[in-house]
Amino acid sequence: MTTPLNGLPPEEGWTVADLAVIPDDGARRELVDGSLHVYPLPTSVHQVIAMRLGVALEQTCPDDLFVSQANDVELSTRRMFIPDVLVTTFEAARRRAGSFMADEVVLAVEIVSPGSQSVDRVLKPALYAKAGIPNFWLIETDGGITVQTHQLNREAGTYEPSGSFTDVISVASPWPLEIPIAALRPRNF
Repeated sequence: MTTPLNGLPPEEGWTVADLAVIPDDGARRELVDGSLHVYPLPTSVHQVIAMRLGVALEQTCPDDLFVSQANDVELSTRRMFIPDVLVTTFEAARRRAGSFMADEVVLAVEIVSPGSQSVDRVLKPALYAKAGIPNFWLIETDGGITVQTHQLNREAGTYEPSGSFTDVISVASPWPLEIPIAALRPRNF
């Protein structure tokens, strides 16, 4: 591990271990191949959707799984993202304090933000798939709420679309569930 000096990046690039020693100042930091990306905090609408989705998932979540929000997911020593909502194994949640390895995650959910559209729509799904996360959901909020679900094609190492929902999310994986989109919508949205 290298310790960053005077805010300059380490010569070899940032690692997950480097981020662990930075004092928590509320900033949302993610790593892409050793490059540090700092994002503004999500909007209140974004937060309400994530909260309501987490509650909806929790209501039907099997006992061997665990629903959480905004936890670090380590894809490699030089790649780390913070999904808006995630489902991990219960064993991983019991062992870890807010940080998970990619192989412990069964669903990663990203809500598209204005400042990270390309990252949310292109980069994160590609790297989540490469890391082997079996399910990925992308939530768009322009003109209403649309939830796009994807399942991993392990042979290809990419996600395949499994549904696009504007009324009720209805999926068989990571477990059979139905969630009305209206249950995710913030009041007056």
